[in-house]
This record gives sequence, C-alpha cells and structure tokens, in this order.
Amino acid sequence: MSTDEITQRLELLRVEHRDLDAAIIALGEAAVPDQLQLARLKRRKLRLRDEIAWCEDQLLPDIIA
Repeated sequence: MSTDEITQRLELLRVEHRDLDAAIIALGEAAVPDQLQLARLKRRKLRLRDEIAWCEDQLLPDIIA
C-alpha cells in the first residue's frame, strides 16, 4: 500500500471507530441493552483500533536512535 492509500484507509477507520463509539454509547443507554450486540460492537471497535495502530506504524515507523 502506498502512503496515500494508508492515509485514506486510516481516516476511514477513524470515522468508523467514532461511529462505533457512538453506537455503543447509544445501545448502552437503552432500557434493556442487547448484550450480545454490545459485545460484538466492542470487539469490532477493538479490531479497528488494532488496524488503526498498524496504519499509524506504517506511516511513522519506529526508529531506534
């Protein structure tokens, strides 16, 4: 992947992560939250976080000085 592709992917992942955060909050505030759906959303959010970290590492490699 090129730097531009990674940057675009990173932005899409961040937007999806924010959207999931809002969905998790809304679902958690329901009178009877669907625990299974809530767990799925949280797992998806964690996977997104890992992918965001990977993209950031590709853009800013860890350089030992």
